Amino acid sequence: MRISTGPLTSPEIAYEIARATAVHDCPDIPYQSQKNFLALFDYPPPGVTYERYLGYVDDQPAGYLELSYPQLDNLANVDVDLLVLPAHRRHGLGRAFHDLAVERARANNRRHLIAATVDRHPDGAAFAEAMGAKAGLAETRSRLDLTTLDETRLAELRADAEKHAEGYHLRRWVGVAPDDIIDDLAYLEGRLNVDAPTGGINWEQENLDADRMRKGEEARERRGRRSYQSGAMIGDKMVAFTWLVSDMDEETHAWQNTTLVDPDHRGHRLGMLVKLDNLDHLREHKPQLKAIDTFNATENAFMLNINRAMGFRAVDAWIEWQKDL
Repeated sequence: MRISTGPLTSPEIAYEIARATAVHDCPDIPYQSQKNFLALFDYPPPGVTYERYLGYVDDQPAGYLELSYPQLDNLANVDVDLLVLPAHRRHGLGRAFHDLAVERARANNRRHLIAATVDRHPDGAAFAEAMGAKAGLAETRSRLDLTTLDETRLAELRADAEKHAEGYHLRRWVGVAPDDIIDDLAYLEGRLNVDAPTGGINWEQENLDADRMRKGEEARERRGRRSYQSGAMIGDKMVAFTWLVSDMDEETHAWQNTTLVDPDHRGHRLGMLVKLDNLDHLREHKPQLKAIDTFNATENAFMLNINRAMGFRAVDAWIEWQKDL
């Protein structure tokens, strides 16, 4: 058996490998269309560059390696997506990809390789440990089943949150935030790596501003994804927000992303309020929606409690790993 790696020659082959591994590893998550996958090659997030490779077993494509290099912050890091087709695992291709990732990280003056594994396939964690990575952030993936929502409970939660949020008002938008609140949005989003647990992973605060936020949303739309957002305002200032994102060609599934409240405005149930409002927001745009998935640090009891109260239930456990070079 001959193992080899080389530069990516066919994005379409990369898609087939990525789709097959995703379906095997997390079959309950709908995988993106080929069109949206390929759009990342032309419309990456601002401030990120990529290197991509194929792995071969006896000259047949059997794996895909994607290395992401942040260019505006977190300049010591490389995000690693290392995928090997299930039938070709445990034959040495993963190790060959690891060695290539280390070589490329050093060539780019990066000191940390960061990647994730899921507990339903323990061979991923075993591989990470064998490569010398250290377990960092433990995360829980939870799912909200919209076909069994307790609407009465949600209404009660919203009424309670509104009582505690007197003096605040809500605002919704789709895609790029309006000019009068985009600076507030950049400030709040930029706090994520400061306020949320990181488990020792070398994540620094992102350097976000209105221009980067705007370009990020525009690139996301070109990749076939659309975000739906809700914010809590006091006067003309936004002090809390949350966002959901869904592929435009996927009517039944979405992802819950960042929820953040300005530290000076915590204690008013704003996190709960914006999440409930944005759930209604997305359901108005996507009435056929059936499920929303989200990741939270397992130690983030505050956000997990909000999600559980809404009806989210844990699905599986993930670990973010870091290898220091």
